[in-house]
Amino acid sequence: MALIACAFAVQGDTPLLAPLAGAADAPPPAPWAVVLLPNQTKPQSRFTSAVVDGRAVLRVAADNSYATLVHPLPPGPPRGHVLAWRWRVDQPLPKADLREKAGDDTAIKVCALFDEPLDKVPLGERLWLKAASSLAGADTPAATVCYVWDAHLPAGTVLPSPFTRRVRYLVLHSEDVPTATWASERRNLDADFLQLFGDEAKVVPPLVGVMLGADADNTHGHSVAYVGDLVLER
Repeated sequence: MALIACAFAVQGDTPLLAPLAGAADAPPPAPWAVVLLPNQTKPQSRFTSAVVDGRAVLRVAADNSYATLVHPLPPGPPRGHVLAWRWRVDQPLPKADLREKAGDDTAIKVCALFDEPLDKVPLGERLWLKAASSLAGADTPAATVCYVWDAHLPAGTVLPSPFTRRVRYLVLHSEDVPTATWASERRNLDADFLQLFGDEAKVVPPLVGVMLGADADNTHGHSVAYVGDLVLER
């Protein structure tokens, strides 16, 4: 289950995101923090600094594993955010299928966490959120938009996580980009939230965090990806 919880405090509002890459082979600097499933026993996906093509980037590797990397955001204007980054997949997950629980794995995902009001969330999913928050010991964001680089689904595909509709995927790349090839992104988070969650909310809620992730625990595979130049603007 792709349980996402953000339970960290951050001070200051400049820059909005701390750098992803630090010392070689080291994890990203605070306030970036690894978040796992409650009582997780499976291996953890790894996030380490690396240098690729002469530039510092984050290496994201999954090996029959799960983990997310979360950056909380301080209070600020609830709307008007743009998220930009570049990424590449060197080793994809050929057995991944985001339409099914058994295939719900991603070599790399970049996500925006929104504090959607609970009165906009269907009743049954409110109960799921309460249970998820109780297990995690922290509030679980009510709406998460995840940009994914999938092995098969065509770019532009939109679909909910098979585990919970509180997480919805937007495929940006698939087999249209060769492996080990950089792609640059620039996303209007407001527009994408309304595209993916407009069936529930007509107003974009506050953005409370940015998350990266990679998991291969459902397909028992191995993946490697890189992310760099992650910038949040408003």
